[in-house]
Amino acid sequence: MSGHDDASDPAPLPESVRDHLGHELRTVYTVKAPEPRFLGDEPEIPQEFEPQIKRLETRLKTREEGTEAVGQALHRILDAFGVTPRDAERRD
Repeated sequence: MSGHDDASDPAPLPESVRDHLGHELRTVYTVKAPEPRFLGDEPEIPQEFEPQIKRLETRLKTREEGTEAVGQALHRILDAFGVTPRDAERRD
């Protein structure tokens, strides 16, 4: 038998008291972020994330530009062979 006796446990707090205490704790532990100056403004990014964000932005831009360049090259190849994209869709 464990040293824990259910009969010695105090009764649980009523729900209204638990709700009140939860509300009080949330107000104490909630961190207020500064409001944006303009609609659409993003909160400031911590400096330690700046290098990773720059690399991610560069990769995304490179991928976007690369995808566009490949699409244009394929379009030129299809044009050179006289194939239109609708002709290619019918063959599938």
